Amino acid sequence: MKTANLRYEMIVWDWDGTIMNSTPTIVECMQKACADLDLEIPTDAQASHVIGLGLQESIQMILPNLHPGDYPLVLERFRHYYLSQDHELILFHGIRELLEDLKMKGHLLAVATGKPRHGLDRTLRFHGLEGFFHDTKTADQTRAKPHPQMLLELLDKWGTPPHKVLMIGDTTHDLKMAKNAGVDAIAVAYGAHPKEELLVHSPIACVDYVTELRDILFS
Repeated sequence: MKTANLRYEMIVWDWDGTIMNSTPTIVECMQKACADLDLEIPTDAQASHVIGLGLQESIQMILPNLHPGDYPLVLERFRHYYLSQDHELILFHGIRELLEDLKMKGHLLAVATGKPRHGLDRTLRFHGLEGFFHDTKTADQTRAKPHPQMLLELLDKWGTPPHKVLMIGDTTHDLKMAKNAGVDAIAVAYGAHPKEELLVHSPIACVDYVTELRDILFS
């Protein structure tokens, strides 16, 4: 095995669409939630665009005319559908092995996600990944992406300078957060946002497959 590139001491991962192949399920659940409530049903593109944001920020963007007092109704229906399927979601092929190898080579690994805390903890337990990450940040405990608070808190807690931190994500929200925090980012184009949108934000690389990501991280 190649030696990991220790240019980056800390590697921060988005979750949905980056580690877990959950984009189609999230889109479907949001559409079903809106249909149940006789709300305008978002297109696949509209629903996938908000993945990575906090749930309330997602609803506000998808349904701009919805009264905030009705957000809990949408959240309840979304969670109803999502929780019935989340045990069927799988990690992208090769991700578990990549995380294991990076940790073994001395990287600090963290998660910065739009998922709520209980949702992230549940999926970490289900997939046996609790021990892979040194730290995790969720949108219900900090400011949601693209605000840099998640990354800034990680940098501060672990004493890691920005030039030693790498963000990996599948959305423009991840890339904007990285830029706002002054850290490098790699975009993965196998998740929620199309490659052409990701490239607009000038990541240091944009990959189509986990194998390409491995090659970069171990180059």
